[in-house]
Amino acid sequence: MRKLSKTTVNNLITYGIVIFAYILVQILLATGSLSSLLEGLLVPLCTYVILAVSLNLTVGVLGELSLGHAGFMCVGAFSSAFFSVSMQEAIASDGLRFFLALLVGAVCAGLFGILIGIPVLRLRGDYLAIVTLAFGEIIKNIINAMYVGRDSSGFHFSMKDTTSLGMAEDGQVILKGPQGITGTPGDSNFTIGVILVLITVFIVLNLVHSRAGRAIMAIRDNRIAAESVGINITKYKMMAFAISAALAGVAGVLYAHNLSSLTATSRNFGYNQSIMILVFVVLGGMGNIRGSIISAVVLTLLPEMIRGVGDYRMLIYSVVLIAMMIFNWSPKIKNWREAHPLLKRRKRGEEA
Repeated sequence: MRKLSKTTVNNLITYGIVIFAYILVQILLATGSLSSLLEGLLVPLCTYVILAVSLNLTVGVLGELSLGHAGFMCVGAFSSAFFSVSMQEAIASDGLRFFLALLVGAVCAGLFGILIGIPVLRLRGDYLAIVTLAFGEIIKNIINAMYVGRDSSGFHFSMKDTTSLGMAEDGQVILKGPQGITGTPGDSNFTIGVILVLITVFIVLNLVHSRAGRAIMAIRDNRIAAESVGINITKYKMMAFAISAALAGVAGVLYAHNLSSLTATSRNFGYNQSIMILVFVVLGGMGNIRGSIISAVVLTLLPEMIRGVGDYRMLIYSVVLIAMMIFNWSPKIKNWREAHPLLKRRKRGEEA
């Protein structure tokens, strides 16, 4: 019997963790052991895991600091919600409509990733972070200024208000500026979220361990050396950035179809959202996909699980963040962890 490689074993462990968590949650739901608050967090939890894993592709594997991930999520959320509301009568099948909405959200976010990546990926470090941050804010503000409606003659656009659309009496306003989109079909659920998490992890892990992934990590480690051996820097950076953006769009689709009303607020798609996703990646380990999953789950559930302590809730949350950062990145603890057989870490890029 052929022996499995370490990479394959690590990948299977990662998939196994996600599947085990899904089975455990289903058991808790069946026995009524899960509170309504935690039950309501299941779909957002899958959304944050997808966002963390996809951003790790840009920040951890490619080595570029991006702060516009919430912007790509926003593009995926609103493009898919617009499609679902527009096609609600034309496509009777909920499953088919949601599948097409996933494709629309992923493609739109990926296209924006390519359009932004063409000029942005020429920058590095702080400059790249500032430009991607600006992109996220611009997208949010543009959506808040747009009004889109549809009647028998087609779609109508305006940047003023709903009365400026000039629609017929049978018209329907779909995008209402700061009020967003209402009536999005609630097609998301925890099972679909876990399936999308597994697909995201599969795509990222297979990319990382492929020839293209090795080229991307070579660019991260030494750009000049990678270019000297014939690696197309622009091609592979654009590939990683576009795939990361498309996966963020998928997370946006999952998020949008879990809400009856979708608005482009700072809380949902603003600067703080991008920073929070980056925190998941940094605390889980740069390039460590499994770590991003665990970090996203822990840091999403923790504030809700300690809500009973009142004013000390955010204090405990901050202490846990500091403790996780020290455990992951303190030189002395890293040396001890590498020496310990159960906690020994592999080189970055080879981690699951």
